[in-house]
Amino acid sequence: MTEPQAPVLEMLWEAHDPGQALGGRFGFGDGPAAGRWVAATLAECWGVRVDSCERIVMSGHNALAWVRTRSGRLLAKWSVVPERFPRLSVMARLTYWLDGRGLPVSAPVPALDGRLQVEVDGTSMCLQREIAGELLDTADPVQVRAAGAVLARLQDALAAYPDADRVAALAGPPGPLTARITNWLAGAEHVPATVRDTLHRLVADAPSDPLPTQLGHHDFRSANLVCVGTDVAAVLDFEEARFDHRIVELARSAVLLGTRYHDWGPVPPEVRADFIAGYRSVRPLPPAEAAWLDILVLWQTLALVPPGDDPTGWGPSALTHLSQLIA
Repeated sequence: MTEPQAPVLEMLWEAHDPGQALGGRFGFGDGPAAGRWVAATLAECWGVRVDSCERIVMSGHNALAWVRTRSGRLLAKWSVVPERFPRLSVMARLTYWLDGRGLPVSAPVPALDGRLQVEVDGTSMCLQREIAGELLDTADPVQVRAAGAVLARLQDALAAYPDADRVAALAGPPGPLTARITNWLAGAEHVPATVRDTLHRLVADAPSDPLPTQLGHHDFRSANLVCVGTDVAAVLDFEEARFDHRIVELARSAVLLGTRYHDWGPVPPEVRADFIAGYRSVRPLPPAEAAWLDILVLWQTLALVPPGDDPTGWGPSALTHLSQLIA
């Protein structure tokens, strides 16, 4: 690293002092020490010469470092939680495969020995190229519809992933959808009884046809969608990928679409409608899934209603959707 520039230290969403987090969680005395370690690791494992480490952002026990090199800006991401290392390796292979099939993802750069996820100094690290752009703007209906179409294409690709069994081994299959919602309702005492009763009735009346399950992203939202103009340039962060019902991922994505790091409020109904329309432009919904969609949007919205104060309005959003559903 040729510039003795101290990287800017930030927390992604936590209200903690980043300098203390850098030391307490990652063992570095200061930003320059962390920057030197990143540069040394990239030189040793990837053969990359770092000119400067510009920024380090932390979230939990994960960190991201933006570095400048002769070939452009790169992003190094590492974790210090050993239990996560197997999942990170599996997801790195998955993302690399998706990139090879033309999906808009941030693919890992192979290390000198071909590894996509490198375990070094008690960490698990991957390296990616920076993808310029802005996070999805839910006020832009063209971007929103494009995001829906990308989710459909992504699901189509993931359904054909040849190593899906590696992901399946990380977590068990989803349970029956009716049982999952019923069990959730049993513990949702902060949700008004009339609303719970209505959801019970809607679930009981829903089609009993088996709904298809497959591998999905399951964290498809503004914080993980980089856009350039009207196009989705990259879907980020596959760490939550798992098997579930395809229609559950569509509903959950429509509900969470506007969430970022500090803003977890719902999007308006018309934004959800644009997103779903974009999805359906690529993959029309079979009748059973179409019948479940609004029910699942209601469930996913209610699941985000906090006990007590509801500063971002999940409760009113759920009630608005419910009134449209039973009208």
